[in-house]
Amino acid sequence: MVCDRCIMVVRQELDKLDIPYKQVQLGLAELASKPSADQLAEFSTNIQQLGFELLDDKKSRIVEKIKTAIVELIHGNNADGLNIKLSVLLEEKLQLDYHYLSTLFSSVEGVTIERYAILQRIEKVKELLVYNEMSLSDIAFEMGYSSVQHLSLQFKKITGLTPSQFRQMKQHNRKPLDKV
Repeated sequence: MVCDRCIMVVRQELDKLDIPYKQVQLGLAELASKPSADQLAEFSTNIQQLGFELLDDKKSRIVEKIKTAIVELIHGNNADGLNIKLSVLLEEKLQLDYHYLSTLFSSVEGVTIERYAILQRIEKVKELLVYNEMSLSDIAFEMGYSSVQHLSLQFKKITGLTPSQFRQMKQHNRKPLDKV
């Protein structure tokens, strides 16, 4: 789950099946009690049809927590958090060694944590460019880039376009956060 609408959809599915829950947040649904096997199977089927998946093994849950932490960091409203080393942030948040997290994430996702974070940052930059309310300099500062040049080079490397070219396009090719 990567957005508030995702949380709302999961809550609706839990309510529909009368599965009591304590809380639903990004990447996690804490249930009040263990659901029946039938309820769990139906819930899993329903959310798969909506593009979600039920993670029930430890490694998948850790990878999902890593993704959630990165999405919250980049797409949240805490610009100061972008100046913290990602490895330190993940170690503190997940209470696991970064080398283990990095190896696990790469083996499951086929991309490094750093690359995933860069892709998320570029999606956020695309969003800010589409809104056209901030200068490129302001966007670079907001997103924790050391300079406009650094942002521009990374943006072009990932998208094949400069930020200015992207801003001028009529159709902006943005990806849903869960597809990054």
